[in-house]
Amino acid sequence: MSTTTGPDFISFQVRDREAATLFYEDVVGLTRLPAPNPAAAIFASGTGAALAVRDPFPGVDLDAIGQLGAGIGVWFHNADVESLHARLLAAGAAIVQEPQEGPFGLQVSFRDLDGYVVTAHSRA
Repeated sequence: MSTTTGPDFISFQVRDREAATLFYEDVVGLTRLPAPNPAAAIFASGTGAALAVRDPFPGVDLDAIGQLGAGIGVWFHNADVESLHARLLAAGAAIVQEPQEGPFGLQVSFRDLDGYVVTAHSRA
């Protein structure tokens, strides 16, 4: 039997791909990559895995789903969590957990434009 590894790619289905792209690029600070899929924007994570924000798959109604991503934790590294927190507040992002020390350094959790909860931590 073959071995599965990863994750090596994460995608969020979003309501407004352009707004989500700007949020992850300008507020969160991810680096956008060329995307071969016109229905997605892809970002480098610096770890080998990539993140995409993409149009919903056919037949998916994001508004009919409860809390998007509930129960799934997506974490990013950011050496300056305090600056990220300030950018999130300035952009009006909902802060789920204010910055606090944790096992991965200073960490903050926030909701993106579609309600996905994302955590950023300062210790690589």
